[in-house]
Amino acid sequence: MLENKVALVTGASSGIGREIARTLAKEGAFVIINYNGSQAGAEEAKGIIESEGGKAAVYQCNVSDFDACEAMMKDLVKEYGHIDILVNNAGITRDNLIMKMKEEDFDAVLNINLKGTFNTIRHLSRQMLKQRSGKIINISSVSGILGNAGQANYAASKAGVIGLTKTMARELASRGITVNAVAPGFVDTKMTQVLSEDVKKAACGQIPLGRFGKTSDIANVVAFLASEKADYITGQVISVDGGMNM
Repeated sequence: MLENKVALVTGASSGIGREIARTLAKEGAFVIINYNGSQAGAEEAKGIIESEGGKAAVYQCNVSDFDACEAMMKDLVKEYGHIDILVNNAGITRDNLIMKMKEEDFDAVLNINLKGTFNTIRHLSRQMLKQRSGKIINISSVSGILGNAGQANYAASKAGVIGLTKTMARELASRGITVNAVAPGFVDTKMTQVLSEDVKKAACGQIPLGRFGKTSDIANVVAFLASEKADYITGQVISVDGGMNM
């Protein structure tokens, strides 16, 4: 389905990002696994993809760094000739109540989650415009739609990703480039595994399907949006949250 396509997935060394990279590779794409701090995790993800018959490479870049993102895009286009799919998955949390939240924690989350998404699109859009094609999928969150106590920074960043998605969809549509967002709910990853059983139980009580999602639930939707089957879908936010945001 994605043969001869080159995909860049940010924050793909673990969790949802790794599963997205793995799924795109299974569909035939050559996947570039972007990471910032965990080279071991990125290499492990590459090994998993290759063991399943896929093709992948790794590239270190802090997506919150504007100039580093520009260099990454130039390097990748020079190396592979084109980038057809961009998945903006890199994200962090620094949770706290607003009255206790440190400025640096607010800034760090906005810089990675929102500015990082801007940086990659900003520096890849020119290439996609030349190609007159491209698929951009941004990972938002149910928190960016509903809000979540203790996550003012995270919710604001993910709500910003939605606004950025809709605007980029309008700006790039005339050249055949689609831009969509996926908004996961609670997903079983290392980020949620540290939650107490009481917190997990309370969260499940808000989910009509009564369980946390799997990373594959998110990855499968991303793979669909990256495919030609979604050529007429742009500017949309698809919630993958077990019905939490109804």
